Amino acid sequence: MAFHEIRFPASLSFGSVGGPERRTEIVTLASGYEERNSPWAHSRRHYDAGVGLRSLDDVEALLAFFEARAGQLHGFRWKDWADYRSAPASRALSYEDQLIGLGDGATTTFPLAKTYRSGEITYSRPITKPVGGTVMVGVQGGYQSESIDWSVDSATGVVTFAQPPAKGARVTAGFEFDVPVRFDTDRIQVSVQSFQAGEVPQVPVVEVRL
Repeated sequence: MAFHEIRFPASLSFGSVGGPERRTEIVTLASGYEERNSPWAHSRRHYDAGVGLRSLDDVEALLAFFEARAGQLHGFRWKDWADYRSAPASRALSYEDQLIGLGDGATTTFPLAKTYRSGEITYSRPITKPVGGTVMVGVQGGYQSESIDWSVDSATGVVTFAQPPAKGARVTAGFEFDVPVRFDTDRIQVSVQSFQAGEVPQVPVVEVRL
């Protein structure tokens, strides 16, 4: 088992369907009240790669990618067109998009994360597959230069500073990111005749924990 640092063709994932899944365990008590619990700290995303296919060339590209990953064996990157940026779709990326930590004068590594807010409730999602060349970092509102002040591991999403940020300093970042996934099937069935008639194969893809 391995993870291949290659993105599923973005032109094929565009138009696909999918999104996050949560797991909730619900027990109904004799009184009618419920007890709810979730064993998952983070959601898991599912997609259908077949929906984005538009031509036989697309099918050939999908089959080549599937064979190179050996079906479910190897993971890969996936661009979720509905959620792949640190900023809202209507706004340009900024190094102040997301708070990823507070300096303590000693720590030099900070993992990327994206915070989702609804009212007073927040959820922090670890970002482990940032897109190279898109990451920007700031400290206490000041822009930091890549390669001089910091570097990022695009395979883990960890930002490493040359010098630790001062105690209490806000460490922020802006970025694009991919989702680590694998195929959720070892078989793809394609009918050229039916495909030309408008039908496409179902190709399930599921997020993997790294």
